[in-house]
Amino acid sequence: QGHLVESGGGSAQAGGSLRLSCVVSGFTISTYCMGWFRQAPGKDDEGVTVVGSDGRVKYADSVKVRFTISKDNARNTLYLEMNNLKAEDSGRYYCVADPWAGACLHLQRGNFGLWGKGTQVTVSS
Repeated sequence: QGHLVESGGGSAQAGGSLRLSCVVSGFTISTYCMGWFRQAPGKDDEGVTVVGSDGRVKYADSVKVRFTISKDNARNTLYLEMNNLKAEDSGRYYCVADPWAGACLHLQRGNFGLWGKGTQVTVSS
């Protein structure tokens, strides 16, 4: 069973940047659909972005242009670069993974069987 550990969360001003990392053990990320979800207080979790084993990426409309997902296969680590942050980007960010390639077709929670414990992001306006 895989293990996903997020880091890099914290506080930022609106317009600022943060970079999240997800270190993975137990499986090779190059063969999985990897992604990020987030959950704001009182709201359902939301798919932010995914990257497939073929490198194809998908973003939620709310983060397009501002966020970038990437992965370092040699380090078995997933990243999320977040720029021009907005207050509505605040929430707990979760690294997710699934061996099924189809998981990367849609930003749906039920597609992902592996979740990290998350890292908190707070953006003040």
